[in-house]
Amino acid sequence: MFRRVEDFKTIWQQEAEKTLAVFEAIPDAAAHQAVDEQHRDLRRMAWHLVETILELPQNLGLKVKGPVGLGPDGFIATPPPPTMAEIVAAYRVVSDSLLDHMGSWSNTELGRNFTLYGETWTGAFALYVLVSHQAHHRGQMTVLMRQAGLHVPSIYGPTKEGWAQFGMAAPKV
Repeated sequence: MFRRVEDFKTIWQQEAEKTLAVFEAIPDAAAHQAVDEQHRDLRRMAWHLVETILELPQNLGLKVKGPVGLGPDGFIATPPPPTMAEIVAAYRVVSDSLLDHMGSWSNTELGRNFTLYGETWTGAFALYVLVSHQAHHRGQMTVLMRQAGLHVPSIYGPTKEGWAQFGMAAPKV
């Protein structure tokens, strides 16, 4: 849980870099990779993360700006762009805007109660959910990337291929 706005900002910057590394490792030709037709593909999942950075903070009174719009129901009304480069650019815009708008918060806002998704959450918990939600989908994306035969970037430690950068063999499966 976050106790200081600066702590959230530090963690968000680190997590955003990890998310961008995943997005940038997805070529447009593989962006259609999904478990099946009933689930989001890599492109749609990446766009969902852009959407969430706009949508969830709106419920906290943070007017994050980005290249997508909210519909009358408060949810994103803009379809995903056709290329991963456009999604990367949009992610950078909304992520930077979130950090800018966090400057309007004091640490006391973290303890304030907000109604989100029919529940009462503190500002700190909502920001924790935003970070965790992103990590959750990033994990799903790395599995889809493996299934598509893509190189998965190291996030919290080396990937199978990443051990070579340390001059070590990957652990045995």
